[in-house]
Amino acid sequence: MGGSSPCASCKLLRRRCAKDCVFAPYFPPDDPHKFAIVHKVFGASNVSKMLQELPVHQRSDAVSSLVYEANARMRDPVYGCVGAISFLQNQVSQLQMQLAVAEAEILCIQMQQNEQAAAGLPTTQISMDDSDERSRLLSTGNSISSNFMSNQFPAQYGLQGFGNSSSASSVVMIQDPLKRESLWT
Repeated sequence: MGGSSPCASCKLLRRRCAKDCVFAPYFPPDDPHKFAIVHKVFGASNVSKMLQELPVHQRSDAVSSLVYEANARMRDPVYGCVGAISFLQNQVSQLQMQLAVAEAEILCIQMQQNEQAAAGLPTTQISMDDSDERSRLLSTGNSISSNFMSNQFPAQYGLQGFGNSSSASSVVMIQDPLKRESLWT
């Protein structure tokens, strides 16, 4: 680096920062925590070897990945970032199942509406703004994912929930909400 303050890695390792220091472009002196966590998980020697084996244009991405993986490993020493990935994959799977159930319920309601219209019976409108009505319409009796209505992520992964969106509004025509048939019961 020459002339200015040493990079974060040389400062932490208490050595002189050379002009051709492999760490200097990726671990600036104003962010010492970034190198400290990577050093604690992977070791300075291993990180240096990894960076020297990569082409220069890929090193920045590699450092970003190492920092992410080191942070994940510090939060979850057993699974690291694989734990966060597995958690998110399971959540996607459960949300896809919940979406399929909701789509099946909508189809059921539409079929009942069509049957009722063909029979000449009056229909009632229910606003989907009311969260009690929405949960009653979309409930399946076996509560596929009660945890996912609140979208709470484990704090150890540093992820934030998406929250419930009650801004969407739609109107559904149904025959009688108490006599609604479910595909799952």
